[in-house]
Amino acid sequence: SLFRLKDLEVPKLGDCDVHIKMLAAPINPADINMIQGTYPLLLPLPAVGGNEGVGEVLEVGYRVTALKPGDWVIPADAGLGTWRTRGVFPEEKLLKVPSDIPVLCAATLSVNPCTAFRVLADFESLVPGDSVIQNAANSGVGQAVIQIARASGIKTINVVRERPDLPKLVERLMALGADHVITEEMLRKPEMKDIFKSIPRPRLALNCVGGKSTTEMLRHLQPKGTMVTYGGMAKQPVMVPVSAFIFRDVRLRGFWMTQWRKDHAQDQESVATMMDALCQLIRRGQLTAPACTEVPLQDYRAALEASMKPFVSSKQILLL
Repeated sequence: SLFRLKDLEVPKLGDCDVHIKMLAAPINPADINMIQGTYPLLLPLPAVGGNEGVGEVLEVGYRVTALKPGDWVIPADAGLGTWRTRGVFPEEKLLKVPSDIPVLCAATLSVNPCTAFRVLADFESLVPGDSVIQNAANSGVGQAVIQIARASGIKTINVVRERPDLPKLVERLMALGADHVITEEMLRKPEMKDIFKSIPRPRLALNCVGGKSTTEMLRHLQPKGTMVTYGGMAKQPVMVPVSAFIFRDVRLRGFWMTQWRKDHAQDQESVATMMDALCQLIRRGQLTAPACTEVPLQDYRAALEASMKPFVSSKQILLL
């Protein structure tokens, strides 16, 4: 009842505006949180949903300098409202991306791969041979972390929840380049020592879950290592033993891609460097889109319902 498909007039094109035809847009957890009113970024209502996607430029205002008809663009920041067929936006709200990459890669580029790129680059100076441990490894960010880390020579230990199709999921993550895939229950078992015979203990832990998973994952972090929290799917607090702070001097940090974009709004070089690096990985076949289910826009209700089901590893993509 909160959501419905509606026909609207396309706004008049301003001098600094860009008229785009949306091609595809995913449904992410943050989109659902915004609908539920639980996300830190809330739009004035009525609003158009969707924070991510790719569109093709149809027309530009006469003061637009960096874009032309035929270019592909993605949102420069959250809150654009990508679940639509057409839109008119100020030029500064859009980022040009190459049109020679797959459309699903472009549609899912601005949130998860960017988050994965930043958490791997910004908190620890990792070098080939180092390792990272992460939970929610089958999430969009988790899959991107596996691939970006592999391309950089960094080993990954990937934690997933026990589920009915676990062997299939393990096979898929290993095919992406995962070095180890384990369940949350295995984090507490002596077999973990066998993993660290072949790779070093991680200096970086990536948390998207919270609760017990986080506490157990932290036990395997090197002294002076860093755990970065970028999500809280379990809706439980991050619980850390006092001894981890005192005797191992671990560091806990947070990351939100939306805040990073705000902090770097005047630093377009950092944004361009990141996007170029990710697009190069895509071109080389080292970074692929997450498992996707393509859904026509008119079936948006089914896509929204599917995106909220547990143990669904396929991202819902609205075709526009």
